[in-house]
Amino acid sequence: MTLAAAATHPTDPAAGQVDTHCPYCALQCGMTLRTGARTAIAPREFPTNAGGLCQKGWTAAALLDSPARLTTPLVRVAGELRPASWDDALDLVAGRLRDLQAAHGPDAVAIFGGGGLTNEKAYLLGKFARVALGTSQIDYNGRFCMSAAAAAGGRAFGADRGLPFPLTDLAGADAVLLAGANPAETMPPFVQHLRGAAAKGGLVVVDPRRTPTAEQASLHLAPVPGTDLALALGILHAAVADGHLRQSYLDERTTGFAAVWRIAAAYWPERVERITGVAAADQRRAADLLARARNAYVLTARGTEQHATGTDTVSAWINLALALGLPGTPGSGFGCLTGQGNGQGGREHGQKADQLPGYRRIDDPAAREHVARVWGVPAASLPGPGRSAYELLDALGTEGGPRALLVFGSNVTVSAPRSAHVTERLSGLDLLVTADLVLSETSATADVVLPVTQWAEEDGTMTNLEGRVLLRRKAVDPPEGVRTDLEVLSALAGRLGQPEDRFPADPETVFTELRAASAGGIADYSGVSYGRLRAGEALYWPVPGDDHPGTPRMFLDAFAHPDGRARFVPVTHTGPAEVPDAEFPLRAVTGRVLQHYQSGAQTRAIGELAAVVPEAFVELHPDTAARAGLAEGDLARVASRRGVMRARVRCVGSLRPDVLFLPFHFPDRQRANLLTNPALDPVSRMPEFKVCAVRVTKEDGAA
Repeated sequence: MTLAAAATHPTDPAAGQVDTHCPYCALQCGMTLRTGARTAIAPREFPTNAGGLCQKGWTAAALLDSPARLTTPLVRVAGELRPASWDDALDLVAGRLRDLQAAHGPDAVAIFGGGGLTNEKAYLLGKFARVALGTSQIDYNGRFCMSAAAAAGGRAFGADRGLPFPLTDLAGADAVLLAGANPAETMPPFVQHLRGAAAKGGLVVVDPRRTPTAEQASLHLAPVPGTDLALALGILHAAVADGHLRQSYLDERTTGFAAVWRIAAAYWPERVERITGVAAADQRRAADLLARARNAYVLTARGTEQHATGTDTVSAWINLALALGLPGTPGSGFGCLTGQGNGQGGREHGQKADQLPGYRRIDDPAAREHVARVWGVPAASLPGPGRSAYELLDALGTEGGPRALLVFGSNVTVSAPRSAHVTERLSGLDLLVTADLVLSETSATADVVLPVTQWAEEDGTMTNLEGRVLLRRKAVDPPEGVRTDLEVLSALAGRLGQPEDRFPADPETVFTELRAASAGGIADYSGVSYGRLRAGEALYWPVPGDDHPGTPRMFLDAFAHPDGRARFVPVTHTGPAEVPDAEFPLRAVTGRVLQHYQSGAQTRAIGELAAVVPEAFVELHPDTAARAGLAEGDLARVASRRGVMRARVRCVGSLRPDVLFLPFHFPDRQRANLLTNPALDPVSRMPEFKVCAVRVTKEDGAA
């Protein structure tokens, strides 16, 4: 069978061939998993990847039978993790949870979820927290990923969907401004959707580094890290000053521009050049490219969002897009590139501290009544908003903070900012429980580790970066001794006294309940069903009825605010929470590399990927390296006010001399997040991952 034929061959589990989706990023690339003597992956035609896969996707099957897989529960005895039966492990967890809550109240137990969990898991996790435990203390690692973009999108448009249009619409763009994203490494199949704009000379990439994505740009704007908001104001000023304002669009579809212009008027390009380092002429060129294009898009991602001013920075880019009349216009728009596999669905159905299913607010009385009715509990029994992700981790084991933490789908020891402090907080708990595929760095410190299934071993839905709901199908049986997260939650709920039918373990049954809970909400899934997904329907939320075709393009007629208008939000540049000084003279930027994903717990267990990038590295300008007495391949010591990490030196001539780059996929003393700043955005509670002040010196010894 040829590769092309395999890519379009129908799902046939009996023949050992199942069409599914990649377990990694939010593209959710289409792939076919072939089972038999050897499990293998073939790409298939799907709109987001058009038959392509990256290295991570090609090697995803390697983790299914990896020797790193956990296959039996582990319980800590006399300081060591030892095998235990499922009944013993679950009985232990349920008993300890009951005792801690009896002694310290419902909020003595906390839950930390993940943006890679299926919609069904995210939904049941939120329900488990509020109903089985009665705790308000639940949040998830998506707070570290999409919260700034979500908050900015919500206040501008009244609804947050990463891309409110299909990804394939980008193919018709004459111009695309991409701020803070490096998809050539983080989601390579995405890049094909930018080729049209690049070929027309209209691809603008905003990034302090000369990344593989920036190499393909028609115009690369390289601001000082932490100054993106000022850059957006400068481009907006240039657009208005050069006569590009879409006044009719502003009059008919928006409100609030005058307040935004009062600020932007003071950010003329020459002033912004002094703040950002981006030439005034290039700011004007970017404005001109976007304004003169028939079809144009402004897109943001983590590089411009993971700041203590991340929400305002995204708002600044939205203001630029609105001034040019892009959002809600056919063939143009504004969007954010969701990162994690279910980064969109994961933030819609209740595993976030302030949220209920359907993207409802937990402090909204009508939302509480609706969801409580679906759950069969009194609305008054539901707790209110809890702590955001970092604040939750920071409170663990403290006076008035949670005494126990259950972690599903996250590796906070590596992924949280100021990670040495977070590790210390975890050690202060009375009980740490993880549900994991492998013994991640967080699981290695747990009191109980529960082995759970992964992507190809269970059914479940994911919502990709376009808001399209996908059915990811079971292709293989899990190893003996492994259970699904839904089965774990169901078993624990039963031990905590919940009725047997309140926490089902069957994913389709859970999804049917999710549909009812989301009905009428912003993210309305009530018209989505497994049947429609199995039939191949392309369903983008909202889908408010069984006969509704879905909403691939939002805001074409009106925005989601009651008056139908988008909101300009006045924002101003304040800069990063921490700036270089004599003690810490450099700016550290963190990010991803092609071969690894998130905390690296999965990809570091795949030999083919680990062999390419086996350890942490630090990119430095050659002159910066020389001043520190470092050369290519040396081991460097990178320090901030919060910690010290070790990394191998790579000299990169295109870097600014005052900037260094660190990937965040590595554990122990190679953790980039030992350095990062937990300063929080006041709106989204996003930590400032993307820039902190550091110094670099030579390190002797092994990393």
